[in-house]
Amino acid sequence: MGRQALSSIAFLLPLLAATANAASEAPRPRGVGPDFAKYYKDAASFACINNPDIKLDVSRVNDDYCDCPDGSDEPGTSACSYLSPLSPKQPTRFDPAKINDSQALPGFYCKNKGHIASYVPFTNVNDGVCDYELCCDGSDEWEGVGGIKCEDRCAKIGKEWKKQDEARQKSLGNANKRRKELVAEAGRLRKEVEDRIQTLQVQIKSQEIKVEALTKTLAEVERSEKGKVVRNAGKGGKLGVLTGLAKDKVNELTDSLRTVKAERDAAKSRIGELEAILKRFKEEYNPNFNDEGVKRAVKAWEDYAASQPVEQDNSARDRDVEDLLNPESESAIKWTEFEAEEESDVDLLYKFEEYLPAPLRSWVDEKLRALRVTLIENGILAEPNTDSPESKLVTDARDQLSSAQRELDNDRSELSKHQDDLTQEFGPDSIFRALKGVCVSQDSGEYTYEHCFLDKTTQKPKKGGGHTGMGNFVRIEKITVDDDLPADGKGLGSGERYALKYENGQHCWNGPNRSTLVVLACAEKDEIWKIVEEEKCVYRMEMGTPAVCGVEGKQAASPQHNEL
Repeated sequence: MGRQALSSIAFLLPLLAATANAASEAPRPRGVGPDFAKYYKDAASFACINNPDIKLDVSRVNDDYCDCPDGSDEPGTSACSYLSPLSPKQPTRFDPAKINDSQALPGFYCKNKGHIASYVPFTNVNDGVCDYELCCDGSDEWEGVGGIKCEDRCAKIGKEWKKQDEARQKSLGNANKRRKELVAEAGRLRKEVEDRIQTLQVQIKSQEIKVEALTKTLAEVERSEKGKVVRNAGKGGKLGVLTGLAKDKVNELTDSLRTVKAERDAAKSRIGELEAILKRFKEEYNPNFNDEGVKRAVKAWEDYAASQPVEQDNSARDRDVEDLLNPESESAIKWTEFEAEEESDVDLLYKFEEYLPAPLRSWVDEKLRALRVTLIENGILAEPNTDSPESKLVTDARDQLSSAQRELDNDRSELSKHQDDLTQEFGPDSIFRALKGVCVSQDSGEYTYEHCFLDKTTQKPKKGGGHTGMGNFVRIEKITVDDDLPADGKGLGSGERYALKYENGQHCWNGPNRSTLVVLACAEKDEIWKIVEEEKCVYRMEMGTPAVCGVEGKQAASPQHNEL
């Protein structure tokens, strides 16, 4: 016997043993599911599931009378349906103190061969209604009350459900694929933030060193400039004042002359163009055309042309004007020759080191400059440039420091923003990082509603007018929902769901600021399903997205409904 045959026998033995055991077991009572079969194995007696001290003869099981406080003796009838909180309580044969309000069984078990087994509420058993959505084999109406006989439709329903389930599974596969892409994108975006933080930290350390060095440089330049002897210290001599006034006035007149010359050149150009037009008009018009207006215009041009004086040669005058406007020309005023005043006695005293021998000059100059700065800083000697503008050296040093400080402040601000970003909550696997700012719209009557992930919600009128802010993002929440899932599957269903909270929207007249709770459920693509106003200016938006597929907490849901 070959190895393959031995393997096949080894595989079939457990199945044969299980089949033999199943054949030897007593059949389950009507309405009992396989999970509860162990309680009904005894062929002679039955013990109530939640009250095992109460034992009944097996003939009282499914006798259409509720004997057990938990209803476990009637798995196939509606006799114990009143134990449900939704039904009025009825007396039993037992002491009411021993009655257990909770039913031991979830309902009447329908095998639904060819489809999916399920439980039907006991209130639906033998009620004269075929509950094909839960019990497609019709076994819940086994007594045929009122002449009702429910046919077995499981083959047809199962085939249709299988077709729909294949579509759901395909959609779920696409949704899971999209979610993986979003998770990868979220990871990439986080890595970008982390890399940028590292880059900024290095830049900030470098800029701090630079700012510190430029601060010292500015202080040194300012101290050095204090020690310099500036000509015409204080108010300056009379010649210096007059020279400054004359220089300002000449510069002002030069600017005016430059403006007048530009306007004159523009006017001459325009007049030349107009004269050319009129000249051409005179040459090209038809004198035989009897138009008095045209004739008067031609006569006026002839009179104008005849009255013009002979054009003079003004090239020399223009050259003089150009020469005056050119600061590099030989005739331009050399202000440096007038700005030097005679040195005062103080200047001569400060500069006496120039009369020393060369070997001593540098040493004495350094010592005198240091002494001068010390005297100025201690208020003993007045600053020689108190009334003078800041020197270019000081201005340049101050500008460099200001520019470096601005760069440092900008980088610190950006670093703080990115560090805050890493501490924010972005949902499971930080997936909402990849959706942040992505907007989804949905038409609903006279409005279009828009949801931008982790940003805002907006109401836009279709007939024009301003948009209404329905809230700005504040946090991610988890809520529990228990809704009926519509046939198209575009709904929340039952279980724990992620929700995005948006608050502090546009103020509502005679009400609060608008707010929106966006509740998310698994879907193949981002889409808004439903918008309701639960209270005045308090909105609830239900939305599908692949971002939450596989991470939603499920409660007991109908077997025919999965994530999609």
